[in-house]
Amino acid sequence: MRSTAGLVVLPHLPIDRTSRVPLHRQIYDGYRRAILAGLLRPGQRIPSTRALAAELGVSRLPVLGAYEQLLHEGYLDGRRGSGTFVNADLAKQRRRPAAPVRRSARRTTSLTLEELGFRPFRVSSALDQFPRAAWARIVARHAHSMPAELMGYCEPAGYGPLREQIAEYLRTARAVRCEADQVLVVSSSQAALRICAAVLIAPGATVALEEPGYPGARAALAVDGAAMAYVPVDDDGIDVGALAALRTAPRAVYVTPSHQYPLGSSMTAARRMALLAWAARNGSWILEDDYDSEFRYVSRPLGALQGMDAHDRVIYVGTFSKVLFPALRVGYLVVPPQLWEAFVRARESLDIFSPTLYQLAITDFLREGRFARHARRMRDVYLRRRDVLLAGLERHCRGKLTVHNADAGLHVSAWLPRGVSDVDVVKQLEANGLTATALSTCYAAGAARSGLLLGFGGCEERALERATATLGRILAISR
Repeated sequence: MRSTAGLVVLPHLPIDRTSRVPLHRQIYDGYRRAILAGLLRPGQRIPSTRALAAELGVSRLPVLGAYEQLLHEGYLDGRRGSGTFVNADLAKQRRRPAAPVRRSARRTTSLTLEELGFRPFRVSSALDQFPRAAWARIVARHAHSMPAELMGYCEPAGYGPLREQIAEYLRTARAVRCEADQVLVVSSSQAALRICAAVLIAPGATVALEEPGYPGARAALAVDGAAMAYVPVDDDGIDVGALAALRTAPRAVYVTPSHQYPLGSSMTAARRMALLAWAARNGSWILEDDYDSEFRYVSRPLGALQGMDAHDRVIYVGTFSKVLFPALRVGYLVVPPQLWEAFVRARESLDIFSPTLYQLAITDFLREGRFARHARRMRDVYLRRRDVLLAGLERHCRGKLTVHNADAGLHVSAWLPRGVSDVDVVKQLEANGLTATALSTCYAAGAARSGLLLGFGGCEERALERATATLGRILAISR
């Protein structure tokens, strides 16, 4: 029987298989046009990715890619257990009168990070510190001299010299065991996990994730018919004993060993060895997300779990978003040789290849040593901002929250007292122009602990000091 939900949107998605426009982009453009034109109304339910893929006669990967972008941009809203809908908030935006234009003599270059949208406590990078001039020169050089053969369709695996530079960087800085022919260039770590799901996870399989963990990983690895198993973490990392006690050995387990998200702990050597041994015994795959490993403040950066793997069971995921900037949309996978062909096919079906111009620019950024210098400089910037945040929390929030971990990364994790709702605190922070993440939203099953993730990377020191004072006032009336 044909899906009536699918028939609602098919007229808005005129898929052209002869077009050079990737399928995911055609689906995205069709939905976006229909939503903006009011043909699909706020609150209207749309088909599941599986149903739409069946109706269109395409694989699920381009549909997943289109939905992910629409969700990210706020056109769609996913509701657990209910489905996917056109974002109801769009109706409010349509009714809202346009704000009057205010002229200001102050130039954009003089605006503070807060005025440019970098609100205190948001987990983000210090984009104000990026070497724009050097980057612009590199991009302009390649834009002016790009050969014709690089202006067409390029290798799905990525630009060869970039893959060589990534492999060299990972071997040197992250102790990853890899060669260039194992490096697969993708658009983001989220896309990398989508590819992992497409290749490794079939309906009926079990996928294990850290609890609490990264909500984006849950969304990326969710496959219709797959069972999601949530395994607790402690100060040593994921509980391998609890993982081994699962009734069915998971096909794959997602971990953040260098800097656990959201709690911030680092997986110990003993726990790493136990996890690798478990994977080898069960023929399972480990998905290692090394998302911000360059920024560690209490010791040298820890080596990657993948570098300890003697049985090729680890798939390594990395990105340039944290060290450079998120709008690049360039990440990478290090794929075990036996999975290479399947991963390249899945990557090609997602969006064919990543933008070549930025691949060329990143190649030079790495080759000329600019990436390493920028990473070292940013570590110092983040260390200063972290210290300002910790000093402010001690001054204004002492006795009202407990810092759990501040050893690495771009955020501090902190516990709230029993009985204080982190969701309510976050709402009050929003009302005061601040953006934090409620720790409870990182739990998928069982009892969630109340706490806050307080970002410091993308915020200037003076703003962080003011923000901690505001947080202290809010917590004083929330007890």
